[in-house]
Amino acid sequence: MAQAKSGDFVHIHYTGKFDDASVFDTSDGLDPLTFQLGKGQVVPGLESAVTGMQVGEKKTVRIPSDEAYGPRLEQLVFTAPRENLPPGYDPQEGEMLRLETKDGRQMDVVVLLSDAEFVKMDGNHPLAGKDLTFDIELVKIETKE
Repeated sequence: MAQAKSGDFVHIHYTGKFDDASVFDTSDGLDPLTFQLGKGQVVPGLESAVTGMQVGEKKTVRIPSDEAYGPRLEQLVFTAPRENLPPGYDPQEGEMLRLETKDGRQMDVVVLLSDAEFVKMDGNHPLAGKDLTFDIELVKIETKE
């Protein structure tokens, strides 16, 4: 039976969990997640786990943070003057914003705190610094050719 290899399009069902077994994402009840191995379309640890699997195979893998969304970086937590925001805009704690950096790139942030003068934001991915566990089932392989 064929094994998933770099260049293949793979279709997986998955459930992602934290160490306390709470689920942060799942394909349960949805179409399988499809991605091409070797293209960096999913976190490296998940891509490595799927490589070599056969259709119908199931496994559970624990992916350390450095092979998932990376470490949490304190330099991505910053405070900006409220006057830099659009007039009349009132950011709320937990709200997601998309900012443009000085070099023109887009950056997603979460509002941590907001007062009359400043807004504290976090540019880390919400899963940064977390070890993750995935239950995976490979449901289909499509070869590149």
